[in-house]
Amino acid sequence: MTEVVNAGHPPTPDTSSAGAPAKLRGRLGVPAIVLMVVAASAPLSTIGGNVPIAMALGNTTGIPVAFIVAGVIFGLFAASFVAMSKYVTDAGAFYAYIRESLGRAAGTGAAVLALPAYMATLIAVSAYDGVILNELITRFGGPDIPWWLLTGLVLAAVAWLGYRDIDLSAKVLGVFLVSEVAILMVVDLVIVVRGGEHGLTGDSFTPQGIAGGFGIALLYALWGFVGVEATAVFRDEAKDPDRTVPRATYWAVGIVAVFYAFTSWALVEGNGGHDAIQLATDDPDNFMVNTAGKYLGMVGRDLNTVLWAVSVFACALAFHNIASRYAFVLGQSGVFSTKIGKVHERHGSPSNASLAITVASFVVMGICAALQLDPVLQIFGPGGGLGILALALLWLLTTISVVIFFVRRGNSTGKVVLASFATLALAAALVLVVSNLTLVVGGTPTLAAIFGVMPLVFFAVGMLLSRRSTAELAPISSVG
Repeated sequence: MTEVVNAGHPPTPDTSSAGAPAKLRGRLGVPAIVLMVVAASAPLSTIGGNVPIAMALGNTTGIPVAFIVAGVIFGLFAASFVAMSKYVTDAGAFYAYIRESLGRAAGTGAAVLALPAYMATLIAVSAYDGVILNELITRFGGPDIPWWLLTGLVLAAVAWLGYRDIDLSAKVLGVFLVSEVAILMVVDLVIVVRGGEHGLTGDSFTPQGIAGGFGIALLYALWGFVGVEATAVFRDEAKDPDRTVPRATYWAVGIVAVFYAFTSWALVEGNGGHDAIQLATDDPDNFMVNTAGKYLGMVGRDLNTVLWAVSVFACALAFHNIASRYAFVLGQSGVFSTKIGKVHERHGSPSNASLAITVASFVVMGICAALQLDPVLQIFGPGGGLGILALALLWLLTTISVVIFFVRRGNSTGKVVLASFATLALAAALVLVVSNLTLVVGGTPTLAAIFGVMPLVFFAVGMLLSRRSTAELAPISSVG
C-alpha cells in the first residue's frame, strides 16, 4: 500500500516538515507503471476500433507502418521529457515541465488543459463501455439494459478503485491487460500458423500497401498511443523514480508500437490482404471479433467480445487515475480548493481528487443521458476527439518546454536537437489532427470548429487561474 512520507517527521496526511504539501508515494516498479499506461491505450479497443476505421477511411493496408511511425514520434517525445524528468520532479508531470520553462501561468494552463482532456476521454470510453456491455448481455440472452445505467456502474467501479491506493489499480489493470493481450496474441499466432487468408505477405509495408490515406491511418495510430505518455504522472508513487520512470516510458512505447504493428499486420493477412479494407469498410464494429470467430470459432469470438468490454473498463480506470493526479496537483498548488490536494492517510492516494473526478464524470454523463445523446456518435466520438486534440497540444507544449529548458542550461546540444525533432514531429501530428477534426470528432464542421477552440479556452482559463496559486506552497517543480 502507498504511504505519505514527510522528511524528518512521522507520516501525516497533508504536510511535510518543510511546510510543503505531502506527496503520493508508493512502490510501483517498471512493470506496474507499464501496465498502468499501456492499459490506458486499451490494446483490444485500439485493435478492434482504430485499426478497421483507419483501414476503411484511409483505404490502406499500411496501418502497421502507421503504428511504427507513431512509435518513432512517441519515442522522440518520450526521450525528450524523460531527459527533463531528471531535473524536474513532480506528480504533475507535464504541468511541471511547462511551468519550469514557460512560467507559472503557462504551466497552470497546461494542467487545466490536461484535466478536461483526460476527463473527456474517460467519459467517452465509459459511455462506449456501456454500449459494449449491453450488447454482451443481450447476446447471451439477457435483458436490454440502457447504456447509461451500465455506464454508471462502470463509473462506480472505477471510482471505488481510483479512491484506493495505486497498487490496487495496478494489480487490476495488470490482470485485465494480460487477458486482452493474450487473446490478441492467440489470434495473431493462429493467423500466422495457418498462413493467413492467402498466404503471408509483406504487402502492408510496400508503397502500394501504404498508398491511400496514410495520414488518416497515422492519425488513428497516434490515437492508439494516448495514455502511454502518462508514466511521469506516477513519479511520486514509483520506486526509485529516476530509474523507474524512464525505463517504464521506453518499455511502454516500445511494447505498444511493436505489438500494434504486428497485430494489425496479422489482421490484414488474416482477412486477405487488400480484401481486408472492404471487410473493415462493410462492418468496422465487428471486424476484430469476426476475425477472432474465423480463426478461433464462436468461443473465441465471444471471449474477444467479453475482453473488449474489460479493455475499455481498464482504459476508463487508467484515465481516471491520470485525471485524479492532475486535479491533485492543482489542488496542492491552490488553483483548486486545497481539499482536493489532500492525500488519504491510509491509502496514500489522491482520494479527494478522485472523488472530484467521479462527481464531475457522473454529472456530465447524467446530462448526456438526459439529453438522450447517442453514446457512440455523440459522446464517444466527440469526447475522444476533444481528448486527442487537447493532448496533442499538450504534447507539443511539453517538447517546446524541453527545448527551452536545455537551451537555457547550455552544454546540452544533443538534448536540444532531440527535443527539436520531437517538437517538429508533434507539430505535424497536431496539424494532422486539426486538418481532420470533423472526422475526429464525428460531426459537422461547426461542431468541429467549436471543439477546435475548446482546448485553447481551457489553456487560457488555466492561465487566468494561475493567479490563485498560493505563495506559501512549495514550488511545483524541483530543479537540480
